[in-house]
Amino acid sequence: MDLTTLAIVTAALLAYALVSGKLDGSMLTGPLLFVLFGFAMGGGWLNIANINADHSIIHFIAEFTLILVLFTDAARIDFDRVRRDHNLPSRMLIFGLPLAIGGGAILAALIFPQFSMWEAALLAALLAPTDAALGQAVVSAQIVPVRIRQAINIESGLNDGIALPAVLLFAALAGAAAESMPTSDWVKFGLLQVTLGPIVGIALGFLGARLIDAAAEKGWANTSFQGIGILALAIFTYVSAELVGGNGFIASFVGGMVFGNSIRHPCTFLFEFMETEGQLLMLITFLIFGAALLPEGIAHINGQYVLYAVLSLTVIRMLPIAISLLGSGLRLPTYLFLGWFGPRGLASILFVLLILEESVVPHREELLAVTVITVGLSVLLHGITAAPFANAYGRRAAKMGECEETQEVTELPLRIGEIGDKQRNDGVNV
Repeated sequence: MDLTTLAIVTAALLAYALVSGKLDGSMLTGPLLFVLFGFAMGGGWLNIANINADHSIIHFIAEFTLILVLFTDAARIDFDRVRRDHNLPSRMLIFGLPLAIGGGAILAALIFPQFSMWEAALLAALLAPTDAALGQAVVSAQIVPVRIRQAINIESGLNDGIALPAVLLFAALAGAAAESMPTSDWVKFGLLQVTLGPIVGIALGFLGARLIDAAAEKGWANTSFQGIGILALAIFTYVSAELVGGNGFIASFVGGMVFGNSIRHPCTFLFEFMETEGQLLMLITFLIFGAALLPEGIAHINGQYVLYAVLSLTVIRMLPIAISLLGSGLRLPTYLFLGWFGPRGLASILFVLLILEESVVPHREELLAVTVITVGLSVLLHGITAAPFANAYGRRAAKMGECEETQEVTELPLRIGEIGDKQRNDGVNV
């Protein structure tokens, strides 16, 4: 990334910061604008910004972003409250997510007969995580019942970390099959990845929470350095797992869950991170996507890729969600609303950059292109429909009266923005 590119990126961030308040709740979402800007400045049109997805600094940004997203997304979810109040996202994660991966794999195998079984499953897993940031107007719209917008918020906060082991496993199996690797080798590798990573995450997440609690209670650490401490803990957890042969990303996710549900001190520094550094990393990632990945995906576009992308955003998502919510007492508009707002975004982009780019699967280019086209389509469609659909559904929900949709539940922090001063003032823990 040269000085010209850096100037373009920072100018875009400054320009967006100046008008961000006016754009809140509009169809022009941050991810959509930065994807379009990256596409225009990068390889899609003007070719002014020199952003190469294979460059080491791009991989560093992607790796750093994924570590922090996995850690903070998991840390902000209070599992006691989820068990007590939020059965809808639990259903969507326990039943809907596996069904989406299974259904996506079956359709991928039918549409792409050249894919192996593991490649079809890998594509489905890459596109399984959702990103509520693409439809921020939905999860922050007061007109939408709290229970429904929190279902989308909680689901998107956890499904990236839950889908990650499946992505890693299918990528390893697809690569092993292509290279005729002995079964014992990939079994040993997989076991180390999925066992050592969580062990490190549990140990360091709990220890980190206790250390920060002790430092805060004794007045040894101020708020700003508590924030630095949690960022350091996330990176330290990742590195420690990698050093012992585990998977650092899984460790970061598990470490975040344990940290967020063990710490007693109010995590105001975590909220502040999600509102500032988290937004910055997200927008830069979408700009990189638009400049470096989207042109490559469009260059390889064909009818098969578009068909799978459309199915991924509709049938592959909506049918499993509907099945997972059977018997919940929700109305048909809610089924459709929850099914539609499963945008594909940050997690899929980062998985592609860090996992698929380093894999040896035979059809890596095709998998990359389908994922990129699906994410690009999602950024556009979910971005422009978030605000009008949220308002339309909110008005419909208001006419339902007392029903399952309007049951009172506690609110958990969002990934970005709209955290709310009341949560900070009340000292809400993540």
